[in-house]
Amino acid sequence: PQDLPEPPKFVEGWRIGIPDVVIPARKRPYQVPATGIVDYEHFVVDPGFKEDKWIQAAEIRIGNRAVVHHVIVAVHDKNRKTVHGEIESEWITAAAPGSLPLDLPQGYAKVIPAGSKLMFQMHYTPNGTAQTDISSVGFKFADPEKVRKVVGTRQIVNKEFIEHQIKIPADDGNFEIKGKREIDEDTLLLAMFPHMHLRGKSFRYTAFFADKNREPEILLDIPRYDFNWQTGYQFETPKLIPAGTVIECVAHFDNSEENFANPKPHEPVYWGDQTWDEMMIGYYDMVLAEQDLIKERVKSNK
Repeated sequence: PQDLPEPPKFVEGWRIGIPDVVIPARKRPYQVPATGIVDYEHFVVDPGFKEDKWIQAAEIRIGNRAVVHHVIVAVHDKNRKTVHGEIESEWITAAAPGSLPLDLPQGYAKVIPAGSKLMFQMHYTPNGTAQTDISSVGFKFADPEKVRKVVGTRQIVNKEFIEHQIKIPADDGNFEIKGKREIDEDTLLLAMFPHMHLRGKSFRYTAFFADKNREPEILLDIPRYDFNWQTGYQFETPKLIPAGTVIECVAHFDNSEENFANPKPHEPVYWGDQTWDEMMIGYYDMVLAEQDLIKERVKSNK
């Protein structure tokens, strides 16, 4: 026993500290039925922000973990994306089993433009008894004058898989799907968050550099993906990814009987929202390497 590491210390309450504001997804509890399929719900909330809000930290508090699989909070517009200047972001923060709250370094922040509404994407999974839920999100704000870089969450996917041109064959224990994205500006990579469902087996991010004299570099390799413990992986120091680099994500799926979590190993699987469908998304958090909002403000004031 004396050779064991110190056990983890779990925080009571908010892991980001006391938020500056807490916003519930609904005014009244959502009624989750005992059985059946619940399509993703999208609750739109007006937080009443009259000015741009810079988000230093954000945490989703799931109201009822028995029936909530995941929550994503994003700025609500037709694309469900936050855009500030050149930065595009799929979401502000998210919660799934094992995930960490958003907690950015000093000088880094996500932005919610003034007048924006928030969208809560809710994935409910009935568990045999009728349930209720009110989940919420807490924000800690950054001082706008001290923000140098805007953080975005982007994704790498395979469009053919999304469009059902690719399927995971029945009884295939190691089916491969790839996705890639070219980085068009020098970028600092902050974190990566791979996402698959019950047949997810492995996931790898690899950088292929425009400089052909530079060997490809594995950024993250997860040989045993676990749908029940989805988490993000943060660099201790932001990783510079030069313009022209292609980041490739390679995922493998086990749609065989050897995968004990597989609900239907003898049937092909397509992209879909529900747990028994599949996904392949390589999320990553990033900032532009050359962006410095403080310097930009000083120049604009001269």
